[in-house]
Amino acid sequence: MSMAASSATPQTTQKRDDDFIPYCRHSIGDDEIREVVDTLKSDWLTTGPKALRFEQMFKEYVGCKHAIAVSSCTAALHLALCSYDIGPGDEVITTPFTFASTAEVIEYRGAKPVFVDIDPTTFNIDPARIEERITQRTRAIIPVHYGGIPCDLNAIGKIADRHGLAVVEDAAHAVGSEYGGAKIGSHGNPTAFSFYPTKNMTTGEGGIIAVNDDEIGQRLRVLSLHGISKDAWKRYSKQGQWYYEIHDLGYKYNFTDLQAALGIQQLARLDAFNARREQLARIYMDELRDVPGLRFPRWYSRWYDGEAPAGTKSAWHLFVMLLDNDQVQINRDEFVEQLKLAGIGTSVHFIPLHLQPYYARKYGYKRGDFAIAEQVFDQLISLPLYPKLTESQLGRVIDVIKTLIGKHRIE
Repeated sequence: MSMAASSATPQTTQKRDDDFIPYCRHSIGDDEIREVVDTLKSDWLTTGPKALRFEQMFKEYVGCKHAIAVSSCTAALHLALCSYDIGPGDEVITTPFTFASTAEVIEYRGAKPVFVDIDPTTFNIDPARIEERITQRTRAIIPVHYGGIPCDLNAIGKIADRHGLAVVEDAAHAVGSEYGGAKIGSHGNPTAFSFYPTKNMTTGEGGIIAVNDDEIGQRLRVLSLHGISKDAWKRYSKQGQWYYEIHDLGYKYNFTDLQAALGIQQLARLDAFNARREQLARIYMDELRDVPGLRFPRWYSRWYDGEAPAGTKSAWHLFVMLLDNDQVQINRDEFVEQLKLAGIGTSVHFIPLHLQPYYARKYGYKRGDFAIAEQVFDQLISLPLYPKLTESQLGRVIDVIKTLIGKHRIE
C-alpha cells in the first residue's frame, strides 16, 4: 500500500478483530448438527444410505435424471471429461476468468485448455468469440456460470452442435441458478456443482455432477469409486457381497454420509439462503449503483431494473464491484487494504488464469491476450454476501465504501 493511501485512512477505520466482517461465512444450524450426530451414531460414515438420499434430493431439486455426489467440484469436472474420453492431443475451450480447477482438470487429462475472453455484461465466456478458437483438436467447451449468473447455454449449445463438441458446465457458483426457466443442471450437459464452505450451501468439502444421459450417468458413477461396478458401497452391508469387478480406471472421488448429513439439511434451506443473498444484493445496488467511481456488471443493472432475460435467475454467489480508475485515484489493491483496515473482508474473483505463471510459461500467454478479463480483474472487488450478514453489517460495509470513494475521488 502506498504512503498516500495509508495516510488517507481515517483513524476511525481501525477495527478490533471481533468487529471484523469476514468476506464469507457458512450457515450451519441445529438441524445440520443433529443430522451429523445421527450419522456418527449410525453404522455408516462413508458412502452409504445418506449419500444416496442426498443424491435423490438433489435430482428432484435440480430436475435432472442422475446426480452423482463426489468429493469436490474439481472431481466432478474431471470425471465429466473422463466420461468423454478427452485426452492427450485434445483441446477444451473455457474462460480464463475462473478458479484454478476449471483448467486444471483439462490438464489432468493431458489436453490443452484454450481460453476465450469474457462478455463484459455477465463476465461469463463470450459465445461470440468461441468459434474463432475452435480447431480440429477441439473436443469440448466448459462454460463457467460466474458468480451465479447463467451462461448463454442456448448460444453455446448451438456452437457445440455445429462442431460436434461436448459441453460440461462449471456450476460451482450456480446451485439454484436458472436459465430458460429451468434450474442449472437440468439442461442435459454434465454439470458440476461445489459445496465448499464458501458456496451457497456446504457439505464441508464436496460436489455433485448432474446429468440426464443414462450412459454417461452410469459411467460417472463407476469412475467415481475406483471403476468398481454399480453399488460398490454395499459390499459391507447386509445387501452386499464381497465380490466386485473393476470395469474402468477409476478414482477415489466418492462422497461420504458425513458430508451428506450436512448436505441434506443445507439443501432444504438453499432457496431461503439464495433469497437472502438476492435481498442483500438489492440493498447493495440501492446504495451503491449511483456512486461516482464505482461500476458493476451490466447484468446487475438489468436485473435491478427488471430487465434480466426471461427465465434467467442468479444464485447470487458473488456480489462484485469495480473501481472506475477514471474517477478515483486509488487502485484496487489499495482499496482492498483500506477496507481490511476498516474491518471488512473482501476477495477478488478471479486472477485470470492466463496470467498465472504455469499457463504463461507452458503456453506463452501474456498480459494483453484477454483484454476484457484483465480489465475486470484490475478493478474488481468481491464484497461480503452471505445469509448471516446482518443489515447493520451491510450498512457498515456500504458506509465505508462510500467514505473511501469520497476521499479518493478525482475532482
